[in-house]
Amino acid sequence: MDEIKSILLHLDASTGATQRLHVAQRLATAVGAQLEVLYAVTPALLQYPMAASADSQLAAMLATIDVETRQRVRAAFDRARVAAGVPDLRWQETGNDPINEFKRKAFASDLLVLAQVDPDEKQQSQAPIDFAPTVLIETGRPALMLPYIHTGADFGQTVLVAWKDSPASARAVTAALPMLRLAKAVHVASWEESDDVIGGQALPVERFLTRHGITAKIHRCGRPTADLGELLLSMATDVQADLLVMGCYGHSRAREWLLGGATRTMFQSMTVPVLMAH
Repeated sequence: MDEIKSILLHLDASTGATQRLHVAQRLATAVGAQLEVLYAVTPALLQYPMAASADSQLAAMLATIDVETRQRVRAAFDRARVAAGVPDLRWQETGNDPINEFKRKAFASDLLVLAQVDPDEKQQSQAPIDFAPTVLIETGRPALMLPYIHTGADFGQTVLVAWKDSPASARAVTAALPMLRLAKAVHVASWEESDDVIGGQALPVERFLTRHGITAKIHRCGRPTADLGELLLSMATDVQADLLVMGCYGHSRAREWLLGGATRTMFQSMTVPVLMAH
C-alpha cells in the first residue's frame, strides 16, 4: 500500500475517545485521506444479559444508560469535529454486533485508528472484549494503535521500525510508507536468529526503504529475547521516537487471543502510537 486513501477511526465511550479524532484528522490531512468515524460499543444490556430476563426495570435502566452514554459521546464528538476543522464529518454507530459491524466497515478502509484500553476505564468504555486484536487479525487491515495516555496529536517525526523477516513486518512497513516519507528520521531495529545474518549484508527492509526514497539508521540488536517488547519501548525512548511500526502476531484459541510476547507488551504498555499489521 503506497497510499492511504481512507482512514476509519473507532470511538468508544471512554473519556479520552474524542481526543483520537484530532490525531486521526491530522493524519488524514497529512496523507490526503478521507476520514470516517464509527462508534462501536457493546450495549449495556449485552454486558449483563441476565438483566433482560431477571428484571425488566433493570433492563430498562441499562437501555437508558446506553442512550445517555451515546448522547454524551456524540456531544463530545460534535465539539471535537468542529475544533479539528472537520464540521461535516458524519457520526456513524454500530448496533448490537459492534465487532462484526466494525469489521465490515474496516474491509473498505486502508488504515484503522484504534486505541489501547485504559484498565481504569475498561467497564466505562464499553469496548468489546479484545476489540483491537480481533479487528487487526481478522480483517488484515493495518491499524494505528493509540496509547490511552494522550500523547498529543502530532507524531511521526521520528519513527522506529521493529523488523524481522516475516509477512507481518513486511505488511506493517508497507502500510507505514506514507508516514515514513514524511518523517524526519527513521530507525530500524532488527533482531536476528542466525549468526550468519547478524552483522552481515543489508537487511531486506533497508533495501526496500531505499528503493522508496527513505534513508534509515539500522540498529542490529543480536538475537531476540523474551523481553523484546520492553526493549523496543526502551529503544523508542532512546531515539526519541514518536511512532513505532511493527508486525502484530497472534492467533485465536477457545475464543481468546494468544498474542506474541512483543505484541502483548505493546497492547499493555505502549507509550507512543504503534502502527501494526498482522
